[in-house]
Amino acid sequence: MDRFGRRIVALRIPILIAALVLLVPSVIGYAKTRVNYDILSYLPGDIETMAGQDILTEEFGTGAFSMFVAEGMTPKEITELKNEIEQVEHVKKVIWYDTAMDISVPMEMLPDELYEAFNHGDSTLMAIIFDDTTSSDATMKAIEEIRRVADRNCFLSGMSAVVTDTKNLSEKEAPVYVCIAVLLSCLVLSLTMDSYLIPFLFLLSIGMAILYNLGTNVFLGQISYITKALSAVLQLGVTMDYSIFLWHSYQEQQQTGTGKKDAMAKAIAATITSVVGSSITTVAGFLALCFMSFTLGLDLGIVMAKGVVFGVIACITILPSMILVFARALEKTRHRAVLPEPKGIGAFITKHYRVFAVLFVAALIPAVFGYTHTKVYYNLDETLPKTLPSIVANDKLNAEFDMNATHMLLVDGDVSPKDVRHMTEELEKVDGVKWVLGLNALKGTALPGEMVPAELTETLEDENWQLLLIGSAYKVASDEVNAQCDTLSAVSKKYDPGAMLVGEAPCTRDLIRITDHDFSTVSIVSIGVIFLIILLVFKSLTLPVVLVAVIELAIFINMGIPYYTDTAIPFIASIVIGTIQLGATVDYAILMTTRYKSERLGGADKAQAVSVACQTSVKSIMVSALSFFAATFGVGLYSNIDMISSLCTLMARGALISMASVIFILPSMLMVFDALIRRTTWGMKTNKAEKEQEASQA
Repeated sequence: MDRFGRRIVALRIPILIAALVLLVPSVIGYAKTRVNYDILSYLPGDIETMAGQDILTEEFGTGAFSMFVAEGMTPKEITELKNEIEQVEHVKKVIWYDTAMDISVPMEMLPDELYEAFNHGDSTLMAIIFDDTTSSDATMKAIEEIRRVADRNCFLSGMSAVVTDTKNLSEKEAPVYVCIAVLLSCLVLSLTMDSYLIPFLFLLSIGMAILYNLGTNVFLGQISYITKALSAVLQLGVTMDYSIFLWHSYQEQQQTGTGKKDAMAKAIAATITSVVGSSITTVAGFLALCFMSFTLGLDLGIVMAKGVVFGVIACITILPSMILVFARALEKTRHRAVLPEPKGIGAFITKHYRVFAVLFVAALIPAVFGYTHTKVYYNLDETLPKTLPSIVANDKLNAEFDMNATHMLLVDGDVSPKDVRHMTEELEKVDGVKWVLGLNALKGTALPGEMVPAELTETLEDENWQLLLIGSAYKVASDEVNAQCDTLSAVSKKYDPGAMLVGEAPCTRDLIRITDHDFSTVSIVSIGVIFLIILLVFKSLTLPVVLVAVIELAIFINMGIPYYTDTAIPFIASIVIGTIQLGATVDYAILMTTRYKSERLGGADKAQAVSVACQTSVKSIMVSALSFFAATFGVGLYSNIDMISSLCTLMARGALISMASVIFILPSMLMVFDALIRRTTWGMKTNKAEKEQEASQA
């Protein structure tokens, strides 16, 4: 490792030049990486709802559907607007009254249930069908164009409109996230570091690593907007430790009288040994997300694992080069660290370890209870700002037409018109169903078959499938709509076993079921992998249990707090936060335990070993946790997208809780289980004198 460190020092100028040159393709790659704003598209492709979405796209040339409310307009004005909307690129069809009848024919001729379903007071409803998927760039572009041509008293609802508004809001806020994270990180580093310049070098080095990570996402094809919004902030918080360790190691080497270049070479060698081992647990935590069936976890897991690797590389190549290049400036900007050394904390905690052990047990029960009872939500538009056009439109649709969701039912084209009519009658009787619109709903009692226009027939039927639209009064992700979807599927499968119910509500129902399974899978994988890594690092059977238990307590407390504050969190938080918090903060426990084991092997008794380990580790743990907190807390306060705000708030709070748990609880666990740890850890057997001393104390 020393040889590698010397090579880095010798090549510091070429390394910096290469680092700057690599920013160019990284920026290009970042700009060319598509961002996916539709969370539901990450559902497994082989489930019925997603297979149905594919059929809609392939057979009917559509995958997106929106309801459009027009207020205070005459039938003639609505017809003109409808024709204008149909001219918008990627709008396949607009279904309204004049799709079936000439507007010269009074609307009152429609059956009462159809008339009331699409008219309320001076408001009327039309359905817009797009020729691409819900979250495609083409559909979002069409949404923007429809809003441009429509009157201000017109409201466009549906998932595609929500996705479009989410995109606009996210693109507006994302640059601010980075600015907030950088400013707060600078503040923390200014308080904890002994140079005014070094925080900027840290951030510059990590910033390059972030750009490399974001640029290489182009090879993934696309990333989710959550990954895009969080990756920079999370990478900054998680990898800051590595820069701090290098700086401290470099300073320690200089204090021995070693020259700057030799000191840096040795610091690089020490950093590789420590940071690579530390980063493995963090990478493992992120890779555990890849085991989710809901592939948003794969998206976030790969990007963040890659980000940690880039962070390590930048820490041992770019940052040392910067420090040496700006060595004189660093000397001139030295100052005393504002954050004082917490003297005596190790001895205090060791002396009162029984109190902290009791606190561990006392906190565990309410923490686990809160953790298992925290409410989660799945309706992704519920917590978006109420002023967004799509949310206003959804509220309008609910208030005036008592509609909240629209399902699409695909039925085999060979099912007879008679059976389809009977099925439609049954579907209309299901609780919460407002209307069922299909060719056979318009024929017969509604319209004679010969009066149904060919263009409407092409929209709702092809040689293989028939399409029915179903309006629901129930909110997406509610227990009522989930039960309704189950009933609708059961009814349709009586007439066609291959019938498929698709749309936002059925997809969200599947999301709930899949992520419930993913939660336990990810937890087991992350704990198991990190347990194994700790076991191999310490060659111990008990230390992995102790360390994981201490961090899991912190996770239980963090995730249990929303229950006691009566706060619902987004479903994705319940899956990923525990894994991220475990992977990112178990390093604190590893740092302290490494020193404890070293002291114990050096002949110190258990109280002295634990006291020294705690005292020497506490400042590094605090700086690391505060850096993680700073990178995420401000974003949590600022963001108007609750999915991002909640995740950042939970990560920020989790860093502080993990810090407190490691500083106060871990030493007490090491004291309590010291004898067992020595018996089950390779190379730490108890000697005769220690056994006699323990016997006399007992």
